[in-house]
Amino acid sequence: MIWYAMLLIMPILAGSIGLTASLSMTFGALIGLLIYKALKAVLVRERPFISHPDIDCLTAPLDRYSFPSGHTLHAVFFAVVASAWFPVLGPALFLFAAMTALSRPILGLHYPTDVLVGGLIGWSLAQLILHLIPPATSMA
Repeated sequence: MIWYAMLLIMPILAGSIGLTASLSMTFGALIGLLIYKALKAVLVRERPFISHPDIDCLTAPLDRYSFPSGHTLHAVFFAVVASAWFPVLGPALFLFAAMTALSRPILGLHYPTDVLVGGLIGWSLAQLILHLIPPATSMA
């Protein structure tokens, strides 16, 4: 929900720069969604709590498969892109992304490699989006 709120608030607070940033993040997030859904459909890695009955699932999963972590992918993606557009947000967003990544194995939803690969995909996707739609120089 924090990402949706940020996407809606940025155009209000930062005008056309915020709108461009929001649209670039929306575009990248949709690509990220397609990537991780495609990988999950092909790789079909069961979640840890399914494969290992001694691992408790502490929250309801969004789907059956764990690889890669979509939450981590999007948290890293949004942290990198939003902080490139608005550097003042960087520390809070990277802290939130780190907490998201750490929470996934703790909740029994992902293996550490799911989180690592999700983060790498998110970072790579962020680099691509920032190359295609570079931040406005007045805000970077």
